[in-house]
Amino acid sequence: MSAEVVSGTTTGAVVGRRLGAGVALGAVVLMMAGASAPSPFYPDLQVDLGLQPWVMTAVFAVYAVALLATLLVFGSVSDHVGRRPVVSVGFLLLAASFALFQGADTAAVLFEARILQGVASGLLLSTLSAAVADFERPSRPGSAAVVNAVAPMAGLAVGAVVAGVALQVSGDARLIVFDGLVVLSLLLAAGVWLAPETAPRHEGLVASLRPRIAVPPAIRGLLARSAPAIFAGWATGGLFLSLGAAIVRTELGASSHILQGLAIGALAGAGAVAAYAFRNRSARATTLYGTAALAVGTVLSLLALASGSATAYLVAVVVAGTGFGTAFFGILRTIMPLLPAHERAEVFAVIFIVSYLAFGVPAVIAGVLTPQIGLATTTYVYGTVVVALSAAAGLLRWRSGD
Repeated sequence: MSAEVVSGTTTGAVVGRRLGAGVALGAVVLMMAGASAPSPFYPDLQVDLGLQPWVMTAVFAVYAVALLATLLVFGSVSDHVGRRPVVSVGFLLLAASFALFQGADTAAVLFEARILQGVASGLLLSTLSAAVADFERPSRPGSAAVVNAVAPMAGLAVGAVVAGVALQVSGDARLIVFDGLVVLSLLLAAGVWLAPETAPRHEGLVASLRPRIAVPPAIRGLLARSAPAIFAGWATGGLFLSLGAAIVRTELGASSHILQGLAIGALAGAGAVAAYAFRNRSARATTLYGTAALAVGTVLSLLALASGSATAYLVAVVVAGTGFGTAFFGILRTIMPLLPAHERAEVFAVIFIVSYLAFGVPAVIAGVLTPQIGLATTTYVYGTVVVALSAAAGLLRWRSGD
C-alpha cells in the first residue's frame, strides 16, 4: 500500500510538473506575441491618425519604460507571494491592454494601451522565466535555458507574422488580432491556477518592493561581461520592432503587410531556431557565434538597405536573428546554473532591465532623429552602434575564457 501511495504521488508530481511547464511555455509565447503584434500596424496607424514618426517610436518606447519601472519594483515579487497570483494578474492586465489597442483611435489611447501592456509584461517577464526554471526536469538539466531563449523569440515571430497576415487579408485585422489576444490572455489568467505552485509564500515582500538592482556576488562579474551582448541583441530587436515595418515600406518600397510582418518575424523566428539548434553547444561557443552573427547580419542589412533590395534585406535579417537568439541563449546558459531557486526572479529582473533598456532607449533616440536626418540615415547610425556593441561583446567573451 505504501509503495502504491508513493508511486501515485510521484506520478502526480510528474503530471503537475509537465502541466506547469506547458502553461509557463504557452504564457511566455503569448506575452511576447502580444509585444510584437502591434508593430505591423504602426505604419497604417501613423497615416490614419496623422502622427509624426517620433510619436510611433514613443508609443513603442513607453512600453519598455513601463516594463522597466515595473521590473524595478515588482521584479522579485513572485519569489514572495508565489508565481500563480502574479501570472494571473499579469494576464488580466494584458487582456485590458489588448482591448484598448483594438479600439485605439487616438495617440493617447495607443499610449495607454502600451503603458498598460508594459506594466503587465514587467510583472510577467521575470516571473515566467523563473517558473520555467522551476519546472525544469531534473533529467534534462539546461532545458530551462533553452525554453527561456526559444519561447520569447518564437512568440515575437508569431505575433508579428500573424498580425501581418491579418492586415493583408482582412479589413478587420485589429479586431481579429487583439480580440483573439484578449481571449487567450483571459484563458491563461484562469488556467495558471491548474498548475502547481513552485514558489511558496515567505517573508520579505515589503522590502522586495523597494526599487533596486540586486545581483548575487557570485555572478556580478559574469553579468557585467555579458551586458554588452544582451544590449546589442535587444537593441537589434528594438530597431526591427519599432522601425522594421516602416523600413520595408518606406525605404524598400514593399507595400505588402505580410512582408512588413516578416521583417520582424524573420528576426525573432531565426533567433528561436538558432537557439534550439545550439542547445547542445557550450555556452561560450553559443555566445561567440551570437555576437558575430549579430555584427555580420547587421552589416548585411545596411548593405541591403543601401541597394534597395527587400530580398537581400530579409536574408540579412535572418542572419542577424540567429545572432539575436544565440547571444541571449548563451548568456542564459552561463548564468542559470549558478542561481539558487530563491534568487531566480530577482536575477531575471536584472537581466530583463538591461534587455529592455536596450529595447526602448535606442528606439526613442531613433524616433527623435528620424524627422531630422531621415529613416535611412537613422538606421545606418543605429546599425553601426549595434555592430560596435556586438564586436565588443564578442571580444569580452573571447578574452574572459568563461
